[in-house]
Amino acid sequence: MLNAVWAEKLDADSRRRVREFLRAVREADGKPEAESFDGGKHLLASADGELVGYAHLDTEGDSFGRQVAELFVHPEHRRKGFGAAMARMLPGENLRVWSHGDHPAAARLAEREGFSRARELLVLHVEADGWPELVLREGVRLRTFEVGKDEQAFIDVNARAFDWHPEQGSLTVEELKATENDPWFDPAGFFLAENADGKVVGFHWTKVHAPNPKEFKGEPVGEVYVVGVDPGAQGGGLGKALTLAGLRYLSGLGLRQFILYVEGDNAPALAVYDVQYAK
Repeated sequence: MLNAVWAEKLDADSRRRVREFLRAVREADGKPEAESFDGGKHLLASADGELVGYAHLDTEGDSFGRQVAELFVHPEHRRKGFGAAMARMLPGENLRVWSHGDHPAAARLAEREGFSRARELLVLHVEADGWPELVLREGVRLRTFEVGKDEQAFIDVNARAFDWHPEQGSLTVEELKATENDPWFDPAGFFLAENADGKVVGFHWTKVHAPNPKEFKGEPVGEVYVVGVDPGAQGGGLGKALTLAGLRYLSGLGLRQFILYVEGDNAPALAVYDVQYAK
């Protein structure tokens, strides 16, 4: 019998159990990357004293005010109805749920519970293969991000470049500063493009992922985390140049695999990157 309860906070033992649970899910599916979820609410589902399901609800919500949920079932306890039972415990309205990897079982569950696909986030990948020399257009120079100096300039360009994006375009200086404390943050892999007046007009923020035994031969992976160009500076190949700068940097670290997340309906971005789609 399933015993599922919501918790506002996780005590030390529950946090340990959730981390072990998420590691098991990641070993089976390659996702999620996180070993814990902070804030919000936590749905812990147990059967015979064992944690068989977990869901996290971001109660702060996205830029449209919708709560955001992620739901997982332990690989050894799937196809038993636990996922459906947990899905029915999620808020009934004003909710968005992430499905990682477009798993067929997740798609069937979403359809049965009345969810419809609103966004498709693709994961593109490419292997290192001798990136060409970087060529910048006249009047543009490239430098790396300086912590404590460049936050506002980056946020301003990011907001203009992603004014259509519900999450990226709403990034704040405070959120950026919080990310600077994350272990993966590396200003040496955060490139800014300046025009002749010294104004930031574009950026490429890279990220390095720890090895995942279920993906990319268990090797560390470099990510084109986000590339943006000020609308007033588009049209001269700056986006391609910034992308190349980041890929050359990641390749210089010895990485051989690179990924990029992109909206499935973003045809211009897909045309720019022109790389292989990976499930």
